[in-house]
Amino acid sequence: MEKHEKRNSFKGSIGFVLAAAGSAVGLGNIWRFPYLAAKDGGGTFLVVYIILALTFGFTLLVTEIAIGRKTKQSSLTAYGKLNRKWNWIGVVSCLVPAIIMPYYSVIGGWVVKYLAEYVTGHGGAAAGDGYFNSFISQNVEPVVMTVIFLLAVAIVVYRGVNKGIESLSKVLMPVLILFVIIIAIFSLTISHTDDNGVTRTGLQGLGIYLIPDLEGMTVQHFLSVVLDAMGQLFYSLSVAMGIMITYGSYVRDDADLRTSVNQIEIFDTAVAVLAGVMIIPAVYAFAGKEGMASSGPGLMFVTLPKVFSTMGGIGNVAGCLFFAMVLFAALTSAISIMEAVVASLIDQFGFTRKKAVLVETAVTLVFGVVVCLGYNVFYFEAKLPTGATAQILDILDYISNNLLMPVVAIGTCILVGWILKPEVIVNEVEKTGCKMGRKPLYMVMIKYIAPVLLVVLFLKALGL
Repeated sequence: MEKHEKRNSFKGSIGFVLAAAGSAVGLGNIWRFPYLAAKDGGGTFLVVYIILALTFGFTLLVTEIAIGRKTKQSSLTAYGKLNRKWNWIGVVSCLVPAIIMPYYSVIGGWVVKYLAEYVTGHGGAAAGDGYFNSFISQNVEPVVMTVIFLLAVAIVVYRGVNKGIESLSKVLMPVLILFVIIIAIFSLTISHTDDNGVTRTGLQGLGIYLIPDLEGMTVQHFLSVVLDAMGQLFYSLSVAMGIMITYGSYVRDDADLRTSVNQIEIFDTAVAVLAGVMIIPAVYAFAGKEGMASSGPGLMFVTLPKVFSTMGGIGNVAGCLFFAMVLFAALTSAISIMEAVVASLIDQFGFTRKKAVLVETAVTLVFGVVVCLGYNVFYFEAKLPTGATAQILDILDYISNNLLMPVVAIGTCILVGWILKPEVIVNEVEKTGCKMGRKPLYMVMIKYIAPVLLVVLFLKALGL
């Protein structure tokens, strides 16, 4: 009981919602969501994603936040407090952010580099052929940029829940959303005529993004769209990685959990959709459908700089605004990832926050350097079960996102749905007197539908 009284908590529901939404709004929304939407029939993907967000995503999100508030523990110790035999889920869920943090910091360093180029007026250089590969294959500069990003994250986490995470989220999230809206509106006004005399507009790109394309749609293809959308929800909602349990443990007992979960869903889905409006129309106008086929680093660090370079004088301003927005999104997500590990060290080993932050920062830096050197000194190529060719960063991403996160989510569904019973979560949500919305849906999802979908997703990740 003494530990509970000393535990920090968010001062208000707004701080919690913005922090949780900040965690959810990360690089996955910006470089993965638009690509999947373009690949999977535009509006078809959007409809499937929104339906899954309101059902599957809601189920995992409310479960983890409720577990956190009920136990007042981070993920490493929360599951053991619910049932000692299921403590292994906590161990695996804590491994996820520990694995993600090093390579996420490296990507954050890349964003810092590109923002610096545009701020100093050298955005044109960033659009040059081979610029990205030339930068990441260097021995020193990527490491320096990683350190800058990592230190910024560590300082916020060190300042704690109220002075660090909550305070920064209240500033960065509104600014981030404003930037996304401004860029999205600008993207819709773009018109470009290519060398062949073909004129494409941002509004045409918006049509491709929003209007469902059912041409050639088969049952197998539709299932693939569903699995893509479900996989994206892991990236978008920050579930199955200990973050929402950790943030949930900082929520006060008198807070309205139902409303907070609904607001997080709305924030995340709105920003994910706006990310598509921000990127797809611009890429379509300048690069056609072929340019929309790129995802991940290729979209953000290769395709978009080329788009900005064709805009003339305003391109450097657009690039500066875009990478500032990306940096804010990367920071809010990285802060939540580090906090999940730091809170686990505090809860499990009794570390002070200072010691936990120093340990996690040191470990992240060591492995972050290894990831940086994976593009030069330690370079190799490996084939993943999905068929993709991977380096160190890709392997870590595959292990954390494609293997461990589904295992955590499946274990959580079995524990809550069949061992503890769903009423444990429902009672936690309703203990302030508010009725849990979508309660019948939650009961069915946590016991039957979500576990089946997760097993299918896991088998797909194994290449089966």
